[in-house]
Amino acid sequence: MSYKIIILDLDDTLLLNNGKISEGNKKALKLVQERGIKVVLASGRPTFAMRNIADELELNKYGGYIISYNGSRIVDCKTNEVIYEVDLTKKQVEELYRLALKYETFIHTYNGDEILTCHDNPYTYIESEITGMKISMCENFVESLPDKCVKVIMLQAPNHLKEVEEMLKPQIKDKMTMNITKPFFLEFMNKETDKSKSIIRLCEKLNINIEDTIAIGDSYNDISMVKIAGLGVAMGNGVEEIKNVANYITDTNENDGVAKVIDKYILNDNI
Repeated sequence: MSYKIIILDLDDTLLLNNGKISEGNKKALKLVQERGIKVVLASGRPTFAMRNIADELELNKYGGYIISYNGSRIVDCKTNEVIYEVDLTKKQVEELYRLALKYETFIHTYNGDEILTCHDNPYTYIESEITGMKISMCENFVESLPDKCVKVIMLQAPNHLKEVEEMLKPQIKDKMTMNITKPFFLEFMNKETDKSKSIIRLCEKLNINIEDTIAIGDSYNDISMVKIAGLGVAMGNGVEEIKNVANYITDTNENDGVAKVIDKYILNDNI
């Protein structure tokens, strides 16, 4: 099989637990790009928090792409052009704020390259540490909202957040996309937001068959892209739900799981 695109989640997939790219993964991704295979980073992270990783992998040189905010943005790394974007409405964000208060969760969104919140909480600091984005504290969340809100996150202890997710399902229904991306992050986006949908959009733009893609992920928000890819791969450290739908389960993020997929299915494809 001749694959043309490899799509990678970042946290707990491409990246080590310390947030870095291993030398093994970096070397493998350079080799596939030299073969003309496109590398696409697909993450729940904001675009700002993905650019340094894209630069480290030289996606601008090789013509790779960033799919950020779980699919709400597609960015061409060579031209820096946003080729797709979709947002929540202010009315939806206001509804989520009321629900966050009702179900006793913290909440934040983004204003430019900053995280916007009105409640000091440990989970927003985790997001700040992961993304490198500064936290902007406000007195009134609704009045401080920017014109465009790409994503809202409810934050709380994992057990409580799982209960909140179940309680919200009948209220959210098909009005928005809702995913747990980390045990303490429950994310909300426009209903058209989904990694798989944006991968399909990108493949159509590039005139590439979806069967010619490899998608690798570890968590709930990666399930859709792993299911639609020509080769869907779950990380060894992934949740059981993604392992159940994957074509192949690789090693963990701490043991070059991404590089081992590349070696098996691309670099050694003629062996």
